[in-house]
Amino acid sequence: MKHLLTILLLGASLSIAQQPAKDEVLRTLTKAATFMHDNLSMHGGYVYAFSGDLQKREGEGVTDAHTIWVQPPGTPLVGEALLDVYEATQDVEVLGFAKEAALALTQRQLHSGGWYYSAHFEGKESENKFYCFDLAWNPQPNPVPEKAVQQPGGWDLWRTRRYEANLTTLDDDTTQGALRFLMRVDQALEFKEPRIHAAVERGMRALLIAQYPNGAWSTNWDRLHTVPPSAQDYPIKTASYPADYPRIWPKDFTGCYVLNDDLIADCIHTLLRAFEIYQDERYLAGAKKGGEFLLLAQMPDPQPAWCQQYDKNMQPVWGRAFEVTAISSRESETAIEVLMLLARATGDKRWLAPIPKALSYLRKSLRPDGKLARYYEIRTNTPLYFQRKKGGGHELTYSDANPSDNYGFIIDPILDDLEAEYQRVSAMPTPTGPRPLKETPAELAKAARELIAGLDQRGAWVQHGVKMKHNKGVPESGVIFSEVFAQNVATLCHSIGLYDRAPLTQ
Repeated sequence: MKHLLTILLLGASLSIAQQPAKDEVLRTLTKAATFMHDNLSMHGGYVYAFSGDLQKREGEGVTDAHTIWVQPPGTPLVGEALLDVYEATQDVEVLGFAKEAALALTQRQLHSGGWYYSAHFEGKESENKFYCFDLAWNPQPNPVPEKAVQQPGGWDLWRTRRYEANLTTLDDDTTQGALRFLMRVDQALEFKEPRIHAAVERGMRALLIAQYPNGAWSTNWDRLHTVPPSAQDYPIKTASYPADYPRIWPKDFTGCYVLNDDLIADCIHTLLRAFEIYQDERYLAGAKKGGEFLLLAQMPDPQPAWCQQYDKNMQPVWGRAFEVTAISSRESETAIEVLMLLARATGDKRWLAPIPKALSYLRKSLRPDGKLARYYEIRTNTPLYFQRKKGGGHELTYSDANPSDNYGFIIDPILDDLEAEYQRVSAMPTPTGPRPLKETPAELAKAARELIAGLDQRGAWVQHGVKMKHNKGVPESGVIFSEVFAQNVATLCHSIGLYDRAPLTQ
């Protein structure tokens, strides 16, 4: 789970260690970035994991040398880490690595305005997608790309295939993460690369137009829109409890407004970064509008927290087969985080108003073992879980004896961190600016020493004795993870004081 309050530092401990020389840290950063670019980049982009001998690669499945991943921890995450290295070292060659990753994303931006989980540069998947780079940009609502009508079936094929071929997704920070990375590259290049700047403008325009009147977003869309949804079709309401709801998955997704997997938090984060970089008031207004949705979406007493998804009437509904109509602790923690982010970004304390009741409710909902259930039953507040059914599928249960392992049905709470940050921000006259780091200089120094020592001669951080998720077996040569690269870069940058405090919208 991603938390805005935590910087993940691999290898940090409470031991005191001498701070490594800054030059040594900078050489390590440059060597690691160069290895990633020279050996693991494909068409400028990246996937999740590589075997140590570079023979295997994977994203959300086994993949080839002509596919990159946009969904984290893919190309945008690696690209942001490369920018961190550039900012630390001022090495223009490393900036070039980040620019290549950004251009890979611009080439695979969809006609609908954003990105899908993966992007393809050769093969059937590449031919089936409607990428802006391959099509003349047309601002009409639902243009038929020339590429589509030239194929057998023409317009009929375009209509039937449009959903999967042109699907912009906000799930798992896919489109949002791509946009945040592109913005940073655009700024680093002094807004002089027109392809990158245009991709940001297209994507941000699509994101704002897709925002509902109440400030929320759905998970995806499959066409280019020029007019936002109307309040007549999507009236603005406060959240309420349904009179009843099915206990068995209805196999019909009726959700409209989605908090699941940090979707709205990621959209607000993206809009705040856009405002920081471009000073365009539309982006700040969009972020505040997203915050207004979170105020509307807080459930009334006796469960003043948030749910994963709501229908048009602002009542919680099922999502997937293991996402029941319920209060969701994980999404509630994220809602609290992003409300505090808005308070810091705007200096307005009204975003903090829902937090005390929500924190109190969540503390009262802790399990005997100090953890939180992912779901709490509407009205009774009884913890809910899912277990696998014989023959396949999921079954809703009150028992935590054998929860399905495909989802985090029991989570470690971050309520103490949230409470501490709430007290800090609420005590400020105007709660603007970044929050302090939690890690001490001694912790950072020891972590940096271990990371420098752990880099192999090539410049790779290799994990041994671990499996790749989709390639079978444990590679003898180890595994190189894109996420570990990004985490280690962040640790080294923090260790030399490049970022003496966590950034405002990290």
